Amino acid sequence: MIPFEYLTPRTLEEAIQLLDPEDPDIRPVGGGTAVMLMMKAGVLRPTRLVSLGKVQDTYRQIQVDSEGALRVGGMTTLAQLERSPLVQRGWPMLARTFKALSNIRVRNVATIGGNLAHCDPHMDMPPVLSALGARVVASGPAGAREIDVEQLCVGYYETVLARNEIISEVIVPPMRQARGAYFKVTTRAAHDWPALGVAVTLQAQGDLIRQARIVVAAATDRPTRLPALEQALRDTRFDEDGIRQAALAAARELDIASDQHGSAQYKKHLLGVYLGRAVRAALAERQGDGDHEQH
Repeated sequence: MIPFEYLTPRTLEEAIQLLDPEDPDIRPVGGGTAVMLMMKAGVLRPTRLVSLGKVQDTYRQIQVDSEGALRVGGMTTLAQLERSPLVQRGWPMLARTFKALSNIRVRNVATIGGNLAHCDPHMDMPPVLSALGARVVASGPAGAREIDVEQLCVGYYETVLARNEIISEVIVPPMRQARGAYFKVTTRAAHDWPALGVAVTLQAQGDLIRQARIVVAAATDRPTRLPALEQALRDTRFDEDGIRQAALAAARELDIASDQHGSAQYKKHLLGVYLGRAVRAALAERQGDGDHEQH
C-alpha cells in the first residue's frame, strides 16, 4: 500500500482547510467503511485522508427544529439514527429502512454524511431520503449551501459536491400525514446489495392517491425520480395492475444496466412488480405493514 497522511482535525473548519479542490487523492473520511473497501480493492490510492471522527459533537446531533424538520449532523452514525426515538416517532419509513441496511457492525461506524457523499447507486439512504424530500447542507471554504438529496448524485460514485465540501447536516421535512415505504430486492440476505430499490411516499385518503414521490435506485447509475409515473398516479385509486403497466412504461424510459445483480430486463420486470407492492405498503403503513422484502 502506498503511504498516505491520516489527519484528525478537531473542527469541521480545520477539516475543510485540509482538503484540496484540485486533488482527488485527498479525501474526507467519516466512518471509513466505504473508503477502506475501495483502498483494499485498489480503486482508491489516497495521498491524504482527513478523518472527521474528532470534529465537534455539534455534527453528531439529532434534533427536530421549530418547523418540524428532522436535522441530523453529518457525522451521526446510521446506528444512532436507527435507535433515535425522534426518527422512530416522526419518520417511520426512515427508521424501518435501517433494519435492512448493511449490517449492525457497519451501521455502528458508518455516518449519514459519508453514506450520502459516497454515492454508490446500490445504497438505500439516497432513494429513501430523496422520496422524503430531504436536503443536505454542504459546508466548504466559502460557507454552506443546501442541495436536494435527489440532485446530489450525478453518476456512479459522483456527486455535485466540490472536493473541499463536506456534508455537515441532513434535513428531512416532516412527514405529517404522508405515508411511505421502501422495498429493496436482493438475491441473498436482506442487507445485501439490491438489484432494485423502490422508495415511495404518498399523500392519500384511504386508497385514493392524491400525490406521490417515487424514486428508483440500484437499477440505474443514480437514484432516479419518476415524475411521469408520479403524475400518472395523481388522484387515482390504488390499482396494482394499472400501477404495474405504468411502471413498465416508465422502465422503458430508464437507462437500466445489467450487472452481477441481474439483467436489465430482469430489473425492469422487478420494477413492474415491486412498485405496486411499495405503493400498497405505503397505503397500509398505518396498519403497521412492513416495507422490506427480499427476492
